[in-house]
Amino acid sequence: MIPESITPRLLGKLVKQVAGTAKKSYPLTEVYTGDLIVELPQSTPADIEGAFATARKAQREWAKTSVKDRMAIFAKFHDLLMTNVETTTDLIQAESGKARQMAFEETCDVPYVVSHYIKHGPKLLAPTKRGGPVPILSTSTEVRIPKGVIGIIAPWNFPFATGISDMIPALMAGNGVVLKPDNKTALSPLYGIRLLHKAGLPDGLVQVVCGEGPDIGPTLIDNANYVMFTGSTATGRVVGERAGRNLIGCCLELGGKNPMIVLPDANLEETVKGALFGCYGNTGQICMHIERLYVHDSMYDAFKSKFVEATKNLDIAARYDFTPDVGSLISPEHLQRVASHVDDAVAKGATVLVGGKARPDIGPAFFEPTVLEGVTPDMLAGSCETFGPVVALHRYASIDQVVALANDTDYGLNASVWGTDLKAAEQVALRIESGNVNINDTIGTAYASKGTPSGGVKQSGVGARHGDNGLLKYTDVQNIGVLKKQVMGPKEGQSYAEYAVQTVKGLRMMRKFGIR
Repeated sequence: MIPESITPRLLGKLVKQVAGTAKKSYPLTEVYTGDLIVELPQSTPADIEGAFATARKAQREWAKTSVKDRMAIFAKFHDLLMTNVETTTDLIQAESGKARQMAFEETCDVPYVVSHYIKHGPKLLAPTKRGGPVPILSTSTEVRIPKGVIGIIAPWNFPFATGISDMIPALMAGNGVVLKPDNKTALSPLYGIRLLHKAGLPDGLVQVVCGEGPDIGPTLIDNANYVMFTGSTATGRVVGERAGRNLIGCCLELGGKNPMIVLPDANLEETVKGALFGCYGNTGQICMHIERLYVHDSMYDAFKSKFVEATKNLDIAARYDFTPDVGSLISPEHLQRVASHVDDAVAKGATVLVGGKARPDIGPAFFEPTVLEGVTPDMLAGSCETFGPVVALHRYASIDQVVALANDTDYGLNASVWGTDLKAAEQVALRIESGNVNINDTIGTAYASKGTPSGGVKQSGVGARHGDNGLLKYTDVQNIGVLKKQVMGPKEGQSYAEYAVQTVKGLRMMRKFGIR
């Protein structure tokens, strides 16, 4: 069942890129069947230290390369991405089990990021000259310098998009990278790195280490100059604490319990369609996906009827074509977590309107898209991130009530507001405590806007990807101050008291004329 493009020869080249000498490998399997795809090498602490040493040596030369020459490599990389979409999609689908529609959309994220920073990166990285303390006679220049070697810890739900997209701005800024993909989904990022090398990226600059997080995470963080992590809030705390002890920066994109608000004037058909993707896209395994759905009393019954029916009609299948709407969960172990949330909700009084069951007849990790009603905060599905195709349906009576409900969570990653009066919808959006809010969309509009930062608030993360800071966070700032003439301090024969009076006059004058 594994696509023909995933040949043993290709697999051999991919796993050869891993810096791994551990005696025991990891059996990377096809999610749909559980069949072995390849034995993935695992990394020891010594392998990780060696990977950083190799990347650091290459980075010193890479930092000397002009920004223009770096961008030329990424322009070639963009072309290679476009001509190898099918193989990338096959790899993503085989290792993650997601529906092909979603696997294809994941491949599109990387060229979006490449294009954005090819256009805007040179200006962001260029030195910026500003005035110094003494007009005309002094200047200060902001110089962006690479941090060194960046440690990137990528998740299993979007291995290609996060693994490669987070790497792009780090490399463009002149850094080296040590990437740790999840064992379950290492093939697509390894393929992306192979395409980068074909585009001309220097050998050694990007290293890949593999293993379970607790085994190799500490060594990776201890050797990095900055860490980019995407994953659970619990693990994010561990990463952030260790980075803090090492006095290095980190960016953490963590979990969410994301709400969707349907206002009374929302277009019913469009809202139902949008909710289907928001709740079940990538089988609900999106940090920004919708798990809480709030519908105004005036349209609750109509929305409920249409949404439940539409959920029933979704095509759930294990096929390598674009027809299925919903694919598999990542593993049987994760299926147990999702099922436990549904079972807990039912045991505590919630009602399953549709779905709620595993589908072993399709594959070992398939679970039906599920709509729950009557979910309360004491249920796992009411307060914890389920991270599966499960949504709780709620009704509300007023804007104040629904805003309070939407904000009643420790998370703040994404939210969605639907209504035909855009100004009114924007006013609701501004009251929601979330790093991203989509109006008349659930996820894509905010996340795919690469010019604007995307990150979480509260327990959903620290820092952001995308936007200017998505590149600049991988740099340190050097301030070069130039004094053209020695005018700071008392002149020869001038007392300090006289100098102080003169300085005060000068400061007043600069303020009056807007010089400083």
